[in-house]
Formats: sequence, structure tokens, C-alpha cells
Amino acid sequence: MIKKLTLAATFAVLGLATSANATGRFELGVLDCSIDGGTSYVVTSNKGVSCTFKPSNGGPSEIYTGVISKLGVDLGSTHQGQLVWSVLAASRDYDSGNLAGNYYGVNAEASVVTGGGANLLLGGFQRSYALQPLSVQAQTGLNVAVAVTSLELMHSLK
Repeated sequence: MIKKLTLAATFAVLGLATSANATGRFELGVLDCSIDGGTSYVVTSNKGVSCTFKPSNGGPSEIYTGVISKLGVDLGSTHQGQLVWSVLAASRDYDSGNLAGNYYGVNAEASVVTGGGANLLLGGFQRSYALQPLSVQAQTGLNVAVAVTSLELMHSLK
């Protein structure tokens, strides 16, 4: 049953990703994040993230840190994971640090030794950014999750 829910949620997330890209948004760059491993506590989980934003216009890379949280069915334990998002916006206007803020979406993932998941998140400065998965989350461990996901990003000046 959980496997079917996970697959259904994954396809729903991927469908949202396709529709987000079709709304005429501009790709500003790529956000590459390392996600800390940890144990999930059935209803909720919180894991630290370290991200690098690489603008598509060739500008300098930016560092972000934060927390990814899930509320819903989230069972198990995972080691460090990697997730890469395409950063989409309604316009090409972007100032350094604008990705800082809160993002929300749905999540589906499954891991038995190795596995993956998909997250489409919307938010950021004035809720004007969409994070569309470019590569499915790669992680190791034993975990299954179908949850509402939030990502809080803080701009690091280092």
C-alpha cells in the first residue's frame, strides 16, 4: 500500500513539475543541495541542507543553508542525500540572496539501501520562485515518505 502511495505521489509531483515549467517561467540557474541524513519520526522530520546556487547568467555562485522539513508519513533512516533543482521565476530579475525564504510543496520518496524522491517547491522572496527537480533525490538508507515538504533557505555571506 505504501509503495503504491509513494509511486502515485511521485507521479503527481513530476506532473506538477512539468506544469510549472510550462507557465512561461525563466530558468535563473541551478540550486544543488546536500541534505543531512537522519531518522524520521513517522509524522515529521527535519534535516539540515547546504546549497550552492549557480546562476545561468554566469554570475558568482551563492551559498545557502537551511532546513528541509516534512509533515506526513515519513518512516525510516537515511544517510546524506543530494538534490538538484532548476530555479524558475516569472522574470529574469534577480538580486543576490533572493532565494532566501520559505518554500512549500509535496514530497514522495522511497529508499531500500539506495533510492530517490521528487520535490517541487514554490516560495522564496515574495513567493516568486519555483524549485523544479532536475535530478531525483539520491539517498541511501531505509525510508518511505509521502508528505508536505517545507524548505527554509538562508543566504550565507561566506
